[in-house]
Amino acid sequence: MNESAGDEWDVIVVGSGAGALSAAVTARGLGLKVVVLEKAPLFGGTSARSGGVLWIPGNGKFPQGEQPAGQDAVAYMRHEVGDAFDARRVAAFLEAGPRMIRYMEQETTAVRFIPAHGFADYHTNAPGAVATGRSIAPAPFDGKQLGREIRRLRPPLAEITLMGMMLNASDDVKHFFNATKSLKSLVHVTKLIAKYLLDLARYGRAMRLTNGNALIARLGKSYFDLGGELRTDCAVERLLTGLDGRVTGVEATWRGKRIKVQARLAVILGAGGFPRDPARVKQLFPHEIKGGEHLSPAAESSTGDGIAMAETVGGQFSSELSQPAAWIPVSRVPDPKQERIFPHLIDRYKPGVIMVNRAGRRFVNESDSYHDVGQAMIKDPDRGISEEAFAWLIADHRSIRKYGLGHVKPAPFMLLPYLRSGYLRRGRTPEELAAVIGVNPTELAQTLEEYNRHASDGKDPQYGRGETAYNRYLGDPQNKPNACVAPLASRPLYAIRVVLGDLGTFAGIVTDERGRVMRRDRSPVPGLYAVGNDALSLMGGNYPGGGITLGPGMTFGFLAAEDIAASAKA
Repeated sequence: MNESAGDEWDVIVVGSGAGALSAAVTARGLGLKVVVLEKAPLFGGTSARSGGVLWIPGNGKFPQGEQPAGQDAVAYMRHEVGDAFDARRVAAFLEAGPRMIRYMEQETTAVRFIPAHGFADYHTNAPGAVATGRSIAPAPFDGKQLGREIRRLRPPLAEITLMGMMLNASDDVKHFFNATKSLKSLVHVTKLIAKYLLDLARYGRAMRLTNGNALIARLGKSYFDLGGELRTDCAVERLLTGLDGRVTGVEATWRGKRIKVQARLAVILGAGGFPRDPARVKQLFPHEIKGGEHLSPAAESSTGDGIAMAETVGGQFSSELSQPAAWIPVSRVPDPKQERIFPHLIDRYKPGVIMVNRAGRRFVNESDSYHDVGQAMIKDPDRGISEEAFAWLIADHRSIRKYGLGHVKPAPFMLLPYLRSGYLRRGRTPEELAAVIGVNPTELAQTLEEYNRHASDGKDPQYGRGETAYNRYLGDPQNKPNACVAPLASRPLYAIRVVLGDLGTFAGIVTDERGRVMRRDRSPVPGLYAVGNDALSLMGGNYPGGGITLGPGMTFGFLAAEDIAASAKA
């Protein structure tokens, strides 16, 4: 295609994560001519690798005990966001979030959600927090409905699948852990495995999609059913502007050729933030500044392109937040062929597992949210000023065989491959394990002795582990009296080294309540919007609950499309 060729659209969407596709689906549904341009050969971005959860107060999916998008949600967000609280954007999010869910379910062919029962706000003791009702998830999806487009769907992160099989953390994983004790769980697991093996034989991949993969597949299916065009391998490199400063299109490379794509109404940036931009990461991540290791499981294509382009036309980038990204402890899985990163989303909550620092001491409630644990790693009092942020996850033999640890799978999978690769370390005693991982043997032995003494009664007086609804959500409810606490009593002991990673960036382009990109003088850049992680987080650098990235991302994508459609009629 040459530079002209009539390549003109009402709306150009840059990127193909949940926020971008929400905007594209809505704009197309409102009658606009839309094209999605994705740099990578696959669509879905980091959203396709995520848990797929959306935090939407008043979402309408909890008929019993529904929490409305009223004062409680405002109070909770005000408490969590602090000085970065933006009343206009928060009000827009709380009003439009439920409307977005209704629109997607009523007006699209495939987007459907289910309640994430028991998924509590992360800080349930804070004003306005709820024990359930605000987090929802995409319903599992049959990938065959995508037809040939399944080939372009970014797969889930391989490290958190079971040999390629996708599991829903809030349901499937619990059945796997309970398969030897419950006939219902055994039947559930048997059906999942049988379907997976059949799909593998027929299609070469899992077709039962869950989590973020299901969300992106559902959005993609709905967009394709509306006749929307999605170009992959199309790297947008520059925004085009008119004499009045209005953004009028983009310049990109597609299929080896430079093209110009014109936008009659607007360009929406949703390219996934900057977790894979080494320069900006080095500048803003506190542990990177000090020379520590950072491993991101985010999509490799999320290199900050949207943010950089917005800045060239006057958009304001802001990092004035408590944290520039959503932290998560991760581990590097040895593989000579490629970088493999495991995000520790579930194992930390299980009984028989603790986390210690370089001194061999506990320093955090291991069952707190990934972001809270990540912040604790950065603030660890035993960490020197110039030392990297890392820690050790430690489990006893009973726990690792029952639940696994990191990338290590539970029984009947063998431990030997992980021990041989060095991913998993082992010691017959606390002192022997300490020598293997390089921590103070006396401190580690004392840490375990003190923890075990109280854990025998299901208590953790040091950090209160298991005392909140969120802590218990991913624990083991059959472990009494505390779903998250049990002594590390069986031998040998095992350890995995974890460092900091991210689930996406919070710092971003300043936008208003309609998703419009704002200049430093608070005037909008005409014709330019930013959504998802390209936009400054609504949460002020904090992580109040499961889905606080995808919920606002999809909501402001929806609002941006509505605003553009309204302007077209004006």
